Amino acid sequence: MDDLIGAMSMSTHGMKAQTNRIRVISENVANADSYANAPGEEPYQRKIVTFKNMLDRENDMRIVEVDEVKKDTSEFGRKYMPGHPGADADGYVTTPNVKTMIEMMDMREAQRSYEANLNVMDMSRNMANQTIGLLDQ
Repeated sequence: MDDLIGAMSMSTHGMKAQTNRIRVISENVANADSYANAPGEEPYQRKIVTFKNMLDRENDMRIVEVDEVKKDTSEFGRKYMPGHPGADADGYVTTPNVKTMIEMMDMREAQRSYEANLNVMDMSRNMANQTIGLLDQ
């Protein structure tokens, strides 16, 4: 029974980590068009989530947790928008380093990882219920 509880705990940590990743990806998508407001200012900077393996000493197992949410250091884009308040002398505005297609692929990957952890949770719960049912007989 301890193994089933451990599997559920591991899945819970995995779902929590993917939930944080989905939140950050959603923030990136929401700010994909957040341009600089004044010449020389930086626009929204994409964020990325990194994970780390941790040892859960109480259950003697490895779990995954969010290590940090850090800014993506890739270059910003430029878009010709001469009427925008953030345009420079040449009419270009600095644009976020968010690529919506990449964010959507990352979102799908995070969703699949979440679903995989949820399936493990469901299987563990069903196995625990079956074990309890056998013990009651």
